[in-house]
Amino acid sequence: MKTYISRFIIKLAMIGAVVFGHAAAHASELNIYSHRQAFLITPFLDAFTAETGIKTNVVFASKGLAQRLAAEGANSPADLVLTVDIARLSVYAEKGLLAPVQSDILNRVIPQHLRSQDGTWFGLSKRSRIVGVSKDRVAADAVLRIEDLADPKWRGKICSRPGSHVYNRALVASMIAAHGEVKAEAWARDLVANFARRPQGNDRSQVKAIFEGQCDIAILNHYYYGKLLTSDDAAHRQWADSINVVFPNQGADDRGAHVNISGGGIAIHSKNKGDAQRLLEFLVSEKAQSLYAKINYEYPVDESLDLPDDLKLWGTFKEDQTPISEIARLSVTAQKIIDRVGW
Repeated sequence: MKTYISRFIIKLAMIGAVVFGHAAAHASELNIYSHRQAFLITPFLDAFTAETGIKTNVVFASKGLAQRLAAEGANSPADLVLTVDIARLSVYAEKGLLAPVQSDILNRVIPQHLRSQDGTWFGLSKRSRIVGVSKDRVAADAVLRIEDLADPKWRGKICSRPGSHVYNRALVASMIAAHGEVKAEAWARDLVANFARRPQGNDRSQVKAIFEGQCDIAILNHYYYGKLLTSDDAAHRQWADSINVVFPNQGADDRGAHVNISGGGIAIHSKNKGDAQRLLEFLVSEKAQSLYAKINYEYPVDESLDLPDDLKLWGTFKEDQTPISEIARLSVTAQKIIDRVGW
């Protein structure tokens, strides 16, 4: 296994050498290690280059980038890291791979619970873990809290992707933060007992399963619904039209819906930290925050911005204010619960 990982990291390094070329030698270029797929971040980077003249070079990989960055040490060409989940982002922080940043702009725009206390990482957009319910088979107000999914009346009615995925691990971590480990495990065990099928696929697959009648309820990230609803594929739009979306835990005395982030930080050995900070600050600008909403259907971290029409359709929602760093800290315990209950 160690040999395979080493070979994987070497392969990534070879790919990076081709993509980056001589970029590290020029302060007008930034090198980015990204867990976000290229097509999702290209519009942001193009806008940044158009505004600043700074070129960006991206290496994308779903895994192995933190190990690569650690192995490269001071010789790393990376200036910036972009990720799609707090669990992935925290790996870089725990390995000491991110440089602290002092930025009045980042601290003013990004809520305190969505950034690190030491200034090493920052949430750049928000995604909520929501509940999708069949329009035909489930009343719109039948599920109001994420805790409701453990009710035995939903036996054989719920679909989910595997619990080990970072999105569900973060959700379980939020339950631990709210209720403690014992109650969170009891909830997870009862949830699993309500599954209509073995956990599988991605969040889109869960919406499709509701459309096909395999289940009536599913857990998903809100932006998957947005992408399906506006897809060029008529079948995808049919899937989305078959469900209502519920932002859970919205009661006056409730904690709000669990929220995760996409985020980033500056690589500890970046040779261009000033320009890297400039890019982070651009990503929380009104222009970039609007792009997060329009292109990816993610909620901006800048809560003062007006939402695009697609997000307005769902309305505003109350979000859980648990520090995202606490979600990362509890993720190991969350994974143990997921393993024990067989999710």
